[in-house]
Amino acid sequence: MLDPISIDYGALNLASLIPMIIIILGGLAILVIDLVKDTLSKSFFVMLSELFILLALGAAFGYHGGERGFFDAILIDGIAKLGEGIILIASALFIPLALTSKRFHEFSYPEFFALFLFMIAGFMFMVTSDNLILIFVGLETSSLALYTLIAMHNRQKSFEAAIKYFTMGAMAAGFFVFGVLIIYALTGSVEIHKIEQVLIEKNFEPLAGVLLAVVFMVASLGFKLSMVPFQTWVPDVYEGASAALAGYMSIVPKIAGFVVAIRFFEIFVHAQIGWVQDILWITAVVTMTATNIMALVQESVKRMLAYSSISHAGFAMSAILIGTTQSNSALFLYWILFTFTNLGAFTLLWISRHKQKGKWHSRYDHPYDKFSGMIKVMPIVAVIMGIFMLSLAGVPPFSLFWGKLYLMSSAINSGYIWLALFMALNSAISVYYYLKLIVYMFLKEPIENDGTIYMKNASGALKTIIGFAALMTLGATIFVSPLLEIITDFVKASGY
Repeated sequence: MLDPISIDYGALNLASLIPMIIIILGGLAILVIDLVKDTLSKSFFVMLSELFILLALGAAFGYHGGERGFFDAILIDGIAKLGEGIILIASALFIPLALTSKRFHEFSYPEFFALFLFMIAGFMFMVTSDNLILIFVGLETSSLALYTLIAMHNRQKSFEAAIKYFTMGAMAAGFFVFGVLIIYALTGSVEIHKIEQVLIEKNFEPLAGVLLAVVFMVASLGFKLSMVPFQTWVPDVYEGASAALAGYMSIVPKIAGFVVAIRFFEIFVHAQIGWVQDILWITAVVTMTATNIMALVQESVKRMLAYSSISHAGFAMSAILIGTTQSNSALFLYWILFTFTNLGAFTLLWISRHKQKGKWHSRYDHPYDKFSGMIKVMPIVAVIMGIFMLSLAGVPPFSLFWGKLYLMSSAINSGYIWLALFMALNSAISVYYYLKLIVYMFLKEPIENDGTIYMKNASGALKTIIGFAALMTLGATIFVSPLLEIITDFVKASGY
């Protein structure tokens, strides 16, 4: 007679799952409510989604239980909480944008909000686990939802973007699975902390197997983080998505990927495995440099911001190569500051739109010419966009200057002098294309009868979010030091 299966409910630790459960229940609640009553306005679903996101945020930072949960598959450490915080705060800023315009019909579908919440849950599972199988489930859950959200924009370019993203995502998923398969064959585990123990005991042998696993993982996470040469999908996907969703995509999927990369690659960085460090060094430098050069020649502001967001991801990837507490703290500081600045910049693309399709460009909705003389038409919008551009360029005293400063300081303190020089050089290169937009807005004359409608009566939600993003960009000098101390405490508590 077989012995009954016993379950250790203490190891289940359901409290560790509460933030994700709240988000999933929110998505299910929206679908059920829509089935019962299908005449509710999008304002109701915006408020409901916002409520569940804020409840999950409170549950994430209010959790004080053990680090491990769900039979050791969940890991709630400092970097998990930082990742959850960035994901949920960026999501809370994005959702109210659904109230800003009637042009984007996807916001009128309750399914949009349900899919958005399921996507958030996927990202949260990625940052709160060191189990490669659960990370993969979170990765695919978030990706499948995001493919659909892009396609719901319901334009030909949106369908094209969703198909491209799906195709590249499927390939990245295959790379991830092959990488996990090899790692499991080498170590007999899919939990990163156990994988680390086995690899150290085996002195990272056999070399060929470990090298192949690392290459597959670099390719998979390189797609999620849009590292060169896996960035080819980014400009077309961002162009096909709505401006605000493109801004969201430039922030949230990447922080989830960064957390996974920290957990996995720092096994090799801390063990000082030279060839892994070389791969990360080349990836970071080529990504920030190549995409900066590509951004120089763009005709569309949206595509320029897409390439610049890849370059910023290359900056952040440098922190994983350095692998110290200071560098990891600088990464999270950098990405928090980047969240407000970049989401604000993409959101401002909503401020103007074409009345006549293809008036300025047969393909792009946001060519530079459309912003000519904006200081004379919408002076406040031009000034705020100028602030965002100067911040992205790393001009003091705006927010991203401090992020770049701390990141380069961590590189110098760890002996990565050449890496710091490449960071400084790329910051200088980026000034050109950020100032190019400022020149169009402030120094060129507005074109008469340009076919552009300016949303002078923008909704309160839009004004609030842009104002908040601008305030965070301008006020970084005041709050960046205490924020860095808080981040450092979280990172130290995680042992990174």
